[in-house]
Amino acid sequence: MTDSKKENDNKIQELTLEDVMGDRFGRYSKYIIQERALPDIRDGLKPVQRRILYAMNQDGNTYDKGFRKSAKSVGNVMGNFHPHGDSSIYEALVRMSQDWKLRAPLIEMHGNNGSIDNDPAAAMRYTEARLSKIASEMLKDIDKETVDFVLNFDDTEYEPTVLPSRFPNLLVNGATGISAGYATDIPPHNLNEVIDALLYLLKHPDASLEKLMTFVKGPDFPTSGIIQGIDGIKKAYKTGKGRIIVRSRTKIISLRGNKSQIEVTEIPYEVNKAQLVKKIDEIRILKKVDGIVEVRDESDRNGLSIAIELKRDADSEGILNYLFKNTDLQISYNFNMVAINHKRPETLGLKAFLEAYLVFQKEVITKRTQFSLKKAEKRLRIVQGLIKALSILDQVIAVIRGSKDKKDSKTNLVQKFDFTEEQAEAIVSLQLYRLSNTDVTALEAESADLNEHIQQYNDILNSPTALAKVLRTELSSVKKQYGTPRLTEIQDEIQEIKIDRKVVVPEEQVMVSVSHDGYLKRSSLRSYSASSEDDNGLKDEDYPIFLKQLSTLDHLMMFTNKGNLISRPVHELADSRWKDTGEHISQTIGLGDKERIIKAFAFHSLKENGEFLIATNDGYIKRTDFSNLTPGRNYKKHASTFIKLKNADSVVVNIFFIEHQLKQTVMLLSERGYGLRYDLAEIPIIGARTAGVKSMDLREDQVANIQLVDDSNQVGIITQRGAFKRMAVKDIPVTSRARRGILVLRELKKDPHRIIDFIKIDKNSILEVRTSRGTLHDIITTEHPLSARYSNGSFVIDVDSEGTPVSMMLKPVPVVASTPER
Repeated sequence: MTDSKKENDNKIQELTLEDVMGDRFGRYSKYIIQERALPDIRDGLKPVQRRILYAMNQDGNTYDKGFRKSAKSVGNVMGNFHPHGDSSIYEALVRMSQDWKLRAPLIEMHGNNGSIDNDPAAAMRYTEARLSKIASEMLKDIDKETVDFVLNFDDTEYEPTVLPSRFPNLLVNGATGISAGYATDIPPHNLNEVIDALLYLLKHPDASLEKLMTFVKGPDFPTSGIIQGIDGIKKAYKTGKGRIIVRSRTKIISLRGNKSQIEVTEIPYEVNKAQLVKKIDEIRILKKVDGIVEVRDESDRNGLSIAIELKRDADSEGILNYLFKNTDLQISYNFNMVAINHKRPETLGLKAFLEAYLVFQKEVITKRTQFSLKKAEKRLRIVQGLIKALSILDQVIAVIRGSKDKKDSKTNLVQKFDFTEEQAEAIVSLQLYRLSNTDVTALEAESADLNEHIQQYNDILNSPTALAKVLRTELSSVKKQYGTPRLTEIQDEIQEIKIDRKVVVPEEQVMVSVSHDGYLKRSSLRSYSASSEDDNGLKDEDYPIFLKQLSTLDHLMMFTNKGNLISRPVHELADSRWKDTGEHISQTIGLGDKERIIKAFAFHSLKENGEFLIATNDGYIKRTDFSNLTPGRNYKKHASTFIKLKNADSVVVNIFFIEHQLKQTVMLLSERGYGLRYDLAEIPIIGARTAGVKSMDLREDQVANIQLVDDSNQVGIITQRGAFKRMAVKDIPVTSRARRGILVLRELKKDPHRIIDFIKIDKNSILEVRTSRGTLHDIITTEHPLSARYSNGSFVIDVDSEGTPVSMMLKPVPVVASTPER
């Protein structure tokens, strides 16, 4: 093996993919956290922003000079400091010029720099830019060794690691960014308020957050608007995380003809105005809210304006509340105050941000003072040398004339007159014409002035009080020069938005049908009246289990035999002609193979006082309060559970809604003919996702059905052999829950009767029995005598020809559609 091959083999390392990926991703994460996405707590800038400002300043592209092409600035930044795409640099430059994004823009731009509608800026070859006046405060004293510099990416130039930032840019302009594992959302603030808080904290280092918040009342967005939720602001300023509501500024104005108009003059921060207008117009087109005639964007150079014109007599407050809730006229803003502090991302509160800025500014002033002191001391030594040289000018000239060259002259001056090297350099560098007008008194005055400055510099460096005074003066100067009034109003409480459903849904009387096979529909009363009774659009074997005239503002609750509850506001049902089939429930919510809707109820509101009685075939029963079954947020796509079934083949046999606490009893009949009756009070009220308590001692039996009855009632019973029996409820005595009960049929040795269904009846009831072959058989109850408890009734259906009975229901009474009185 050659030496080179051995050397290469030694370089190969066996590493697991997990270790390699972890190491590389760790490095990448560190880079994007520190060098791309998150701002520095000291100057509030991301690296690309800092490089743009520094490069433009270095190029003399400042507020007091003319504008230059943006492309030139972008090229300088990309070529010297930021080796990334020009588009990302230009986007950062444009954002720093947008007065709807920054409270104090750092760039001034000529040309199209985008818009609040999220229009893109013109290409950089068309726009011109320069630093704004306040940006000069960011770079002030950068040439006085106030901040650290490092080599750029190709080691050809030095760039600052942070800018001196003579105003609190991070809080004033805010920041947003996303990196690996971290994100930041710091809102803009008012310059006056932040500086007032800094001045107070400088004097009172132990100041409480509550005291600081008397100065910094909350964010101050460049787009103005209204903030609601002082508690969210307090939490954010304490922990770095919090939530507030930002609402548009609106007013309702009256128009002629009893019409009104909603005017929007301020919108929440970072909301796209064009998208907001589009969303409101979509609500108008889709008629999600009734009453909007037209939406117009009337913004111009004088300011933002959105006009929402309403119909005559429209509920303007209700419509506005709907728009607040369903559009970006109102948004929630989440504070996430993360910044790079000592090279680490940290989530900090308001006081920590202010303290970090003060510490940094003290460092800047200290370094600047040290630089100025060094410079003044150096100049003082030279001035003192010149004064001394002028006092012995003839001797000095003689020594210089007698020297061989400049170096020899310096050496001789140092040796003969005790000048320092730098003094000798200054003397020999002095041009001859200067000797004629060099005034000793002027040099002595300069010396005195330098001594005075040196004394001041030493005071600042040796006295924290003197340093704080300088900082206080400079902050006050910035406030005086750049401070602006607060734009955003702050309200203590978050206003609860209540939307009257009449605003969203026009009230209308409709016919509603729910079929056994799961078809739902609502139809106008006109369509229902124009159709015959049997022309309901359903298949021959299908039939309605719910048919009623309702308001579009009512709520429909549909219960399945598998314990699932489907809720629908009536206005959300498919609007169909009465002759059409309607929409199947599976188009929005899937049902199981053998799952069927067995009962439906309609309610005027979701705050009913009452409870549901629910029973299963395997012997469980319970009462559940109405409030436990109201629809949740995902009611459109997911059914909720109203009872927990014990077995896969268990089914719900019946559900009742009990509006008042009546002294009723529950009657249960089992398939094998056992009857049990007990008080409703024996059944506990429990939650939705529970199985209930034991209803009946079934053994090898199962519950056929249950009914709510009293002693004066009668029931009709149908068996699998086609026998019908009319029976008095009082024949079954009231006992207690979970017993076997008593027999209500005579047990036969051969082909005994089994109860298929039973129902509470009155004198005029007509029952409709459906058989296994889809045939319907009507039973007029008055044609059958009242039978004794042990009777098996009389045969009414020929099961051989008509099929076995499968269910029984009261024959629907034709619904007469009527227009309600106004």
